[in-house]
Amino acid sequence: MVTSSWTAAPAQTASLRRRGAVLERAILDAALEQLSTVGWNGLTMEGVAAGAQTGKAAVYRRWSSKEDLVADALQAGLPRLEQAPDLGSVREDLLALCREAREAMYSRPGSALRSVVHECDPAQAERFHGVIFGGVVEPMIKLLGEVITRGVGRGEVRGDAANGYVLDVIPAMMMYRSKMCASEWSEQDLEEMIDQLMVPLLRPNRA
Repeated sequence: MVTSSWTAAPAQTASLRRRGAVLERAILDAALEQLSTVGWNGLTMEGVAAGAQTGKAAVYRRWSSKEDLVADALQAGLPRLEQAPDLGSVREDLLALCREAREAMYSRPGSALRSVVHECDPAQAERFHGVIFGGVVEPMIKLLGEVITRGVGRGEVRGDAANGYVLDVIPAMMMYRSKMCASEWSEQDLEEMIDQLMVPLLRPNRA
């Protein structure tokens, strides 16, 4: 018996007929994939629709622009930095936290975020300021504050070190070196930053 190709097509179409949250997740994943492969400038709503195996109209019904789509994709996909390491010393805690930040930066959503930061013009980048600050910078600063405050309690860190300038150092360094110097933050890079910059900066003043 010969099976007509017409009988297989509806079944295949049905397998891709997704709605609601399932379809939205597929579109957001496709946007992240596009960003991490072709970058911000190469991303198109048509390309995202093709990657999600849906129609362009399904994308535009939910997001009117690629800026809105990318902002939601980044918010949904960025890894969460939620718990400060507690390994017994401020040096090890800072290293562990920096490793987590590095993993987040070089995850697929992190690569997508770096593509946005590197390629957007200033007006476009302003659209993503809240995503970057709320999803990456603020959580990192909060956990750094916990690590440093714990170090103060152990006598490893000077008492006035938990201030905004000190807490900005690691995020600023990692973002600057990543963007301006194309640094991928090897283990040696992280250790040198902690040992040559942070440990001396945090060390208690000795009379």
